[in-house]
Amino acid sequence: MIHECPGVAICGLGTFRVRPVTFRLVTAKTYAIRTFGCQMNEHDSERIAGLLEADGLVPALDPDAADVVVLNTCCIRENADNKLYGTLGHLKTAKEQRPGLEIIVSGCLAQNDREELQRRAGHVDVILGTHNVHRAVELLHQSRETGPVLEIWDEALEEAESFPSALAVRREIDYSAWVSIQIGCDNTCTYCIVPAVRGRELSRPFGELVSEVQRLAADGVHEITLLGQNVNSYGRDLTLARREAVDAGSEDALIAGSQWAADDSRRIRPLFADLLTAVSAVEGIERVRFTSPHPKDLRPETIIAMAENDAVCNHLHLPLQSGSDSILTAMHRGYTAERYLEKLAAARAGIEDLAVSTDIIVGFPGESEDDFERTLAVAAEAEFDLAYTFIFSPRDGTVAATYADRFVDPDVVSARFKQLHTVTERSALAKHRARIGRVEEVVVEGVSRRNDQMLSSRTRQNKLLHFASATALRPGTRASVLVTDAGAHYLAGELVEVLAAPRHRTRIPVSAG
Repeated sequence: MIHECPGVAICGLGTFRVRPVTFRLVTAKTYAIRTFGCQMNEHDSERIAGLLEADGLVPALDPDAADVVVLNTCCIRENADNKLYGTLGHLKTAKEQRPGLEIIVSGCLAQNDREELQRRAGHVDVILGTHNVHRAVELLHQSRETGPVLEIWDEALEEAESFPSALAVRREIDYSAWVSIQIGCDNTCTYCIVPAVRGRELSRPFGELVSEVQRLAADGVHEITLLGQNVNSYGRDLTLARREAVDAGSEDALIAGSQWAADDSRRIRPLFADLLTAVSAVEGIERVRFTSPHPKDLRPETIIAMAENDAVCNHLHLPLQSGSDSILTAMHRGYTAERYLEKLAAARAGIEDLAVSTDIIVGFPGESEDDFERTLAVAAEAEFDLAYTFIFSPRDGTVAATYADRFVDPDVVSARFKQLHTVTERSALAKHRARIGRVEEVVVEGVSRRNDQMLSSRTRQNKLLHFASATALRPGTRASVLVTDAGAHYLAGELVEVLAAPRHRTRIPVSAG
């Protein structure tokens, strides 16, 4: 686009003539990313955004007008494939109208259904999986030369670049950051596709994680969330490798942390409790969260670390999945309902004012009425602050998908789902109403989506708390709020005082048009 600067200029000293100058206005290409699925996918999307911006692209103010569209997919949720192909159908029409539109499909569904995706969506420029996120831009450039590109790696490299957190990043929230501590999963839950699409479990070196958190804190981040498919087992593979290493001792502290390095026994063990303590000690980090742990690997030292480190938030997500021992066995979960409740009780006894959330699946193949009643009983006894409840849906590539002869009648499953919802909602409402009259320390997230006169914030227990403020408060502001009302999924209150302004720099949106 050519623009000519006029020969008259106006400034504070008056009007004067200048020589006309012709210049070229360079309009940067724009991108938009749509993320399906879990926090791990959200984190991958931030890394893809960082790679695109490092390549000169800028976020599109209007996603429908973006030059590059990325669909970061999930195959965990029900009807994930239908949602993807529906979106791709709309993008095919858009590409016919704008031939320069480029489309990238990444993530778990791309990893799992690569050939089907290529067959049904020939208009996609790049298909990549979960193990080669770092090659997104390279593959986009390649597609411009050779046409559509499909690249799926069956395993992640052990090099640092294979970890999402090792890549460039554009965080969606300036005061908060994801930190990926491991990728993959070594568990064999029969309903779960994650091991197939994310691969075997690999932990990032301990020292790299602490250094990353230090850099984030220096950039104004004061809240981090440690991410992994099973964070409790973080580091077990690292200690195994160091125990067998020929250079034992030389890099122990960097790879497995100083606490393990100082232990002469060189015992093979998880390092998650050590990591919680180390990142909590980083100056500027005020809140540490993590997701998701596995109940069978919740160890006493993790409970102690949560209790002793003030920065670690008093919230634990502990997926139950079922309250029936026979169903838990069929799921390969590795614990009984009684053992789950024992671990839950230990966590609540050890961590003051602990909030607990969970996941529960209804209608797993072979679930009898007795199995379901046991789930209701455990859910009622556990008194969860929040429960994410799901109806079982088979995923191709999982063991449970082969149990077709044991699938439960959909009408029965629907009725059970409603019953469970009633039980978990009752517990959540009771837990929230018990907060009325308390003053909560919150971090402001922004204007409420449902009421623009209210601000939304998050408590240390990970509860959503809405309140009004006479003055504008930036996201990341810490405040104290008196709770005056509660629902099953939220708290409401009145601002008491502002405790601290955010330390991060304000990001100013820049139009590329």
